[in-house]
Formats: sequence, C-alpha cells, structure tokens
Amino acid sequence: MRKLFALLTMVLTLGISGFIMAGACEDVTDIAEGVCGECGKVSQGDATISGNAELDGIFKAVGTLKMSTGAIKGSFDADVRAMAEGVFEIDVEGKTTADLVAEIKAEFETWITANVEGGLNIKYQGPKCQASLDVAVSAQAQCEAKVDASCSADVECTPGSASFECSGSCEGSCEGTCEVPSCSVKVEPGSANCEGSCEGSCTVELSAAASCEGKCEGTCDGECSAHDASGNCTGSCSGECRGSCTVSGEAAAECSGSCSGSCKLTGPSAEAACEGNLGCSGKCEGSCSGGCTGEITAPKCEGKVECNAEASAKCEAQASAQASASLECTPPSLEIDIAFKAGVNAGAKADFLAKLDKFKVSMIAILQGTAKLRALVDADAAAELGITPPAVTIKASVDTFLKAVQNNEIEFKAPGLALCALPAFEESASILGSLAGEMKTTIDLQLEMAGMLKL
Repeated sequence: MRKLFALLTMVLTLGISGFIMAGACEDVTDIAEGVCGECGKVSQGDATISGNAELDGIFKAVGTLKMSTGAIKGSFDADVRAMAEGVFEIDVEGKTTADLVAEIKAEFETWITANVEGGLNIKYQGPKCQASLDVAVSAQAQCEAKVDASCSADVECTPGSASFECSGSCEGSCEGTCEVPSCSVKVEPGSANCEGSCEGSCTVELSAAASCEGKCEGTCDGECSAHDASGNCTGSCSGECRGSCTVSGEAAAECSGSCSGSCKLTGPSAEAACEGNLGCSGKCEGSCSGGCTGEITAPKCEGKVECNAEASAKCEAQASAQASASLECTPPSLEIDIAFKAGVNAGAKADFLAKLDKFKVSMIAILQGTAKLRALVDADAAAELGITPPAVTIKASVDTFLKAVQNNEIEFKAPGLALCALPAFEESASILGSLAGEMKTTIDLQLEMAGMLKL
C-alpha cells in the first residue's frame, strides 16, 4: 500500500495529464494486484470510481453538476421550440435555439402591439433555490455505511427530519434559538379567514360595489385592464368592483376574506396555536429541519443508520457537495394582465388569451431554469439567492481531496480502483473549468427571453 501511495503522490506531483487509465494498467499490475479494468466516468455520474466513499461522493457531485446543467439546457431548448410552434406558429425546422429566440422576440413584439393597449401589466415573484435535503441525507447515509462497516445497511431516512446547521435562514423547525419564531398552516382556496398573516392570495366577496386594489372578477365601474371571453372584468379596476376582489403579496397579509396559501402566526402565541409545530422563518441558532438558505453542513441521518462520529465527519463534505449539485428551485409566480385595444373582436380576444396561457406555461419553465442554471454556475446570481455557487464549493472540495491524496491522507481499499482517482481528478478539473463557459450562451438566451417581460 505504501508503494501505491508513493506512486499516486509522484504522479499527482508531476502532473496527471499523461497518466490516464486507458492502457495504464499493464504498467502497474504489480501494484494493482490484478484489480484493474475500465475506470468509471465522472461525467456519467458513476457511483464507484476510486473505491473510496468520501472521494467518490465528490466525483459524483461533479458528475451531477455536469448532468444538471446539461438537463437545464436541454429543457430550455425544448421550451423555446414549444413556444415558437405552439404560440407564434413559427417553423422550427433546421433552426437553432438562438434563431428561434430572435424570431420569438420579433413576433412577441408584433403580437402585443397589435392586440394590447398600454403594454403588459406583470406581477412576478422569482424562484427560491436551495440544496436538496433529500440528496444530502441519502448521500450521507450511503457514505457512512461504506466508510464504517459497523453501520447498518438497512438505512431509512426521512428528509424532513434531517438536521442542518444553518448559517443563513431556516424554514422549518429550529432546535435552538430562532430569531423569528412563526408557524405557517397551509390553507386551501375558499377556506375560512386567517387569524394571522395570509401568505398567498386573499379573496373577498363584495356584497356591494367597492374599490379593489387587486384583481377584480365581475363588473368594473371604470377602466378594467383585462376581460374574459364574456366581457367580464378579470384584471385591475380603476373604479369600483362588483363581484370578488383578489389581492396577493403584502396586500393579502391583512385578509378579511378567504386566504389561499398559508396562514402565518408569529410570536410566543404561535407555539400553542400550532400545537407544538413551532417553525422558524429567520436565522436558527441550532439545527434546522425543513430547509436552509445559506451555507450548510451535511445532515446526520436520524433513521436506522448508526455510525461512529469519525465515519460521519468523513462523509460530510461529499454529502454537502452532492446536495449542492442537486439544487432545487421552486417555480416562479407570473401573472400577466392586459387591456385589449379597441376593435379587437371577441374571437381574436379568445385566441389571444388561449395563446397567452401557453406562453405563460413555457415562460414559467424558462424562468425557473434560468434561476437554477445561473445559481449553479454564476457567482453573482447565486449571491442574489443567498447561496454560494455549487460550481465554486464543489471545486474547493475537489482541491481539498486532491491535496489529501498527495499527502497520503486518503485510504484506498482497492489498489486497482485507486489508480482511477487520477483520471477522475483530471476529468473533474476539466468539467469545473469549462462549465461556466459552456453554459454562457444558454444563460444569455435565457436572459433575452426574460427581457421580453422586462424582468
């Protein structure tokens, strides 16, 4: 084993570019002891490459990051083609995504100018992104079981009960001190009043004509920004509204009607009112169950796995890296209100509204993908979301493990597989070094699409 470490150290010190596994086995069979075959590929997300659980977890994180960005690019290309064909009836045959984006922008401008008075009235709330709690728990448990043979192989973990040490904001229960204790109860559309703060939308049935600072559905004694196919108001009303009035955001907080979304109670009374389900919507000085915005350390599985502290600590870096690479982003909220130009007939209005619905579906998917891709590889975008780009944190982990291998601090149980660490480090460096550049064109096109809505 010492000879293997010496070889690894020598090769890593001199440079790994010339020591690729293909064809290298025959030169080191005395060291590999016959255990030598085709190495796993980082880009394919292979679970076992070097035979060391902590190191393989890092390689898997790099592969997951590569595949995640590729999947977002593929989805974006498909969403653009769907919008081009389904909304603007553009011939997509033989055209690149960049070609289609340019045509969509031109058609969109013509489409809006011909039908809409005064442009679009847009209400938008961007996606929220965080590392995958489920992936973190699974990666931690699997690694611990491999590092310490005494760990239980029958692992059952509940993601919601996993415990993160948050350096940012916790959304869930906090085992410690929470700066802003609160309890949020999900409420369905049409439910009773919320005796707290309504987070979502609030609908008030109007028994008489009254002013509406949101969406009026019924009749409007004034100018209405949008109408349905029957001519009823379904937008903002400059006069008094008869029917129902729906408001969202800050306006919905003080809800005197039915709350749709969640009802939030705060302060000491929240604990009793929510039957012990005290939540935290601020900084948690302790461990957070639910979700964490900001830097995290890997969770400890609270299921049936039992491992010693040393095994748990060894696995934290790879679990955090895999969770970071498997970033999850909620869909954005996008509302578009319009006022038709005079002269647009009922048939044209109905056709426009049907196409507008298709446009919104594709655009929401594009905006969600934009946020996720930028959060994965763009430092500025990730900072806006309160996270460090996974591409940065994973690169740091790769560098740390590379130094550990050079210093003979990593234990390899299968000498033949250990040699596969060399090309895996090289492949990881290549992926992480080129990822931002490879995704730049897609991000630029995504931002062009978002620019249509002036977001």
